[in-house]
Amino acid sequence: MGAINLQQLLAETKTLERCPFPIPTGWFFVDYSDTLKAGELRNVQLFDQEWVLFRTEGGQVGLSDPYCPHLGAHLGHGGKVVGENLRCPFHHWEYDTAGFCKKIPYAKVMPPVTKKQAILRTLPMAEKYGLIWAWFDPKCEAPTWELPHIPEMEDAGYACTRRGTWPVNTAIQEIAENGVDFAHLKFLHGAPGIPPAVVNFEKHIIDINMANGYIVGRGYGPGLNVFQFTQEGISATMISYTQPITAERSQMNMSFRYKDYAEGSKELHISKKLVDHMIGAAEGEESAGFESVDFIVWNNKKYRPNPLLCDGDGPILQYRKWFKQFYTAADEGTLAKV
Repeated sequence: MGAINLQQLLAETKTLERCPFPIPTGWFFVDYSDTLKAGELRNVQLFDQEWVLFRTEGGQVGLSDPYCPHLGAHLGHGGKVVGENLRCPFHHWEYDTAGFCKKIPYAKVMPPVTKKQAILRTLPMAEKYGLIWAWFDPKCEAPTWELPHIPEMEDAGYACTRRGTWPVNTAIQEIAENGVDFAHLKFLHGAPGIPPAVVNFEKHIIDINMANGYIVGRGYGPGLNVFQFTQEGISATMISYTQPITAERSQMNMSFRYKDYAEGSKELHISKKLVDHMIGAAEGEESAGFESVDFIVWNNKKYRPNPLLCDGDGPILQYRKWFKQFYTAADEGTLAKV
């Protein structure tokens, strides 16, 4: 890099944005399956807008745009689940989970378009790991990958129902970038050193091996990350599923799992300590958890699209290039800023 023009740097500082990112494409957590009963609906804020989350009487989950295509009534205020459909409160037009209009009670002839296509925007949905997921794509394209099998969340023989949720005032890309910023673990968190790490990117997947296998993680797009922490041959798993609420606000969510070891065993003690370590609450450790230090940075920083980096910073630019693939509707001007 050549000489830095300090006047230009000052001018750039004044125009830097906190979150110049669009909402990314991918699978994202919506809610826990056991919190939405058959026949229930509620309004949720995700992907920089409001949606109506509902479960049909047959058990199917839907997530729809809140405004009826007929005359714009809000489906989440006075709307009702009727059988397998979401019914508008205004004129009782009914829509299925795919957005097709299934009934207009006073129409002698349904509008022809209703036979050809969905007229209410709904998102593709899935339920895995006891969680409700939505596929978000600003261009309304179908999912391009499936949610993976996670043994710790789906198979027998695992325990721990511990989970947490934390609001943060930044975009999902900024949060995830910490995963390849290995130097900050020493200087922000107080780790004894900068851990060696290997990072690989392939399609929508990122693989991270830190400290020679102590932490091994895999990310599946922007909305799901699975990290295993191993000590003395005992592993515990952190499943992270952050939600983009608005362009500048995210909700971090995590579940923690480990094998169902016998009560009082050494293996159980290590597993629980590993979980405490993940959030910076392990007894006898001096390193700080993300809640006490990362949030201070995330909630106040601005994004530099052209950062000045050194050789110990980790693959930050490679990560950013990989993440750009999830901005599927962004124009060249926007991509230049991220």
